[in-house]
Amino acid sequence: MEVSKEIVIPAPLRNGDRVAIVSPASKIAPELIDAAVGQLGREGFEPVVMPHAKGECGSFSASAEARVADLRKALEDESIKGVLCSRGGYGAVHLLYELDRLPETMFHKWLIGFSDITALHALWRRKGVASLHAAMAKHIGRGAGGFACYEKEIGILRGGEAGFSCDAHKFNFNGSAGGRLVGGNLAVLGGLIGTRFDDIEPGCVLFLEDIAEPIYKVERILWQLRLRGVFDRLGGLLIGQFTEYRPSADHASVEEMMERFFRPYSFPRAYGLPMGHIEENAPLLLGATAHLEVADNGVKCGFEF
Repeated sequence: MEVSKEIVIPAPLRNGDRVAIVSPASKIAPELIDAAVGQLGREGFEPVVMPHAKGECGSFSASAEARVADLRKALEDESIKGVLCSRGGYGAVHLLYELDRLPETMFHKWLIGFSDITALHALWRRKGVASLHAAMAKHIGRGAGGFACYEKEIGILRGGEAGFSCDAHKFNFNGSAGGRLVGGNLAVLGGLIGTRFDDIEPGCVLFLEDIAEPIYKVERILWQLRLRGVFDRLGGLLIGQFTEYRPSADHASVEEMMERFFRPYSFPRAYGLPMGHIEENAPLLLGATAHLEVADNGVKCGFEF
């Protein structure tokens, strides 16, 4: 892990700005991209579907080389102000080595996505640029454009307020923290531990979510982080949704396992946040400085721009 650097917030999107749609991981039904194109157009943006975004190569949208080429082209084009990922799945990690060779200034534009796109968020932070953990073309094409979380997403991209608030959870641990917000999908983060893209820095606020991971696998990755010393120097913890798993013989839920796991620690933590693989996936501004307050009456988190 490298020393933290100053983070650039990409310029707000304006009407007429071009937004590239890329598929850096798994393949996607083309009609979902078409639907997202229509929605973005109604927002006043100019969608640019990259050459391999609708492609198919096994389970991926294209070869790793072609996926790198699409992202490089979007980054090189100064008229493109945002990069919207079509979906996650698996495969973004294939692109990190080659994309990391590109100059930092090419990354000064919005990256939007979540799940497997956590790997690209880590790259953006390595380049010193904030990014948006939020709904992708797949979800926008399925109708997420009608949700409040999508309106919030568009608002942040246009330069609006990025904070959030929610009700208290029975497992919350009260307190306040301020630090760089990092994280995303736990399984993807686990694969980056100890690499140049591992950016869980001392004092940060860590966000975690996941889907379809057995409870013991979630716990195993948490132990990786514990043995690395991450939780000894963490500022705060945001726990989003862990979905599509089964209770185990040892734990009735992921949240119960986590509550027991984190009992030795005194940093503030908030459970059950509305972020992850859910319909109302609230956006998070990764890389920005977060100010977290966890109290009996609820959770508040604001960001410095």
